[in-house]
Amino acid sequence: MRLFGKRLPIAGLLGLAIVLVAAFLFLFGPMLAPYGQEEVVGAPFDPPSAAHLFGLDQNGRDMLSRILYGARMSIGISLLAEVISFSIGVPLGFLAALRGGWPDVLGSRLVDVMMSIPVLISALVVLQALGSSLPVLILTIALLDSTRVFRLSRIVAQGVVVMEYAEVARLRGEGNWWMIRKEILPNALPPLLAEFGMRFCFTFLFVAGLSYLGLGVQPPFADWGGMVRDNQQGILYGLYSPLFPAAAIALVTIGVNLVVDWALAGRTSYQGENR
Repeated sequence: MRLFGKRLPIAGLLGLAIVLVAAFLFLFGPMLAPYGQEEVVGAPFDPPSAAHLFGLDQNGRDMLSRILYGARMSIGISLLAEVISFSIGVPLGFLAALRGGWPDVLGSRLVDVMMSIPVLISALVVLQALGSSLPVLILTIALLDSTRVFRLSRIVAQGVVVMEYAEVARLRGEGNWWMIRKEILPNALPPLLAEFGMRFCFTFLFVAGLSYLGLGVQPPFADWGGMVRDNQQGILYGLYSPLFPAAAIALVTIGVNLVVDWALAGRTSYQGENR
């Protein structure tokens, strides 16, 4: 099978299928849920049945419904955080590479200082101080992740601004905004898109980890990391309740990674054929 002129291997096809299913659940999951995310429909930890395919959780809520509701929350928070982080990191990285001098040095050293502190510790401090509301959670993750995006954007842009066509544009008197739109961004887009996929995976797992620690998405909202924490006691009784949201987290992460690997491999082979 081919996609955008490139052959799609089995692994890429599997990853694409998982991503499409995840996107469908993100858009329409709550509409497909047979019950409300906080609706109690039976006894705690009831086993799977025809009425409740994934059984019930520790409060007697339908696991399938909560997973469908949690898809929008888990995927949506990670996606929005990455969009914000790239909106911050990419322009600043491009400008640092274009301007050079003290703006580049100041921005790079500030990013180095922020990256010297473990991301988890920084997030825990901020969330403990400001609370775990959704806006605080999203902005905290976005700001912390924008440091990584800044470094990649700066490095990629530095490779573009020294090319002959970029030098010609500068000699014509083109401004920074024109250089970013016309010269740097088109050439930096492929690695940035690949980085977006990988950063999404890291953020997705990070959000799940924060929710598992109780500092991520808070009730009454359902999310997959919090569902693993809430139902972990079921493992002691031989129940599978926490395995369903854990499997959903793993599948989405694997699917995105497979698509990113295919995209990177396809781009590398394409460049090799055209040398």
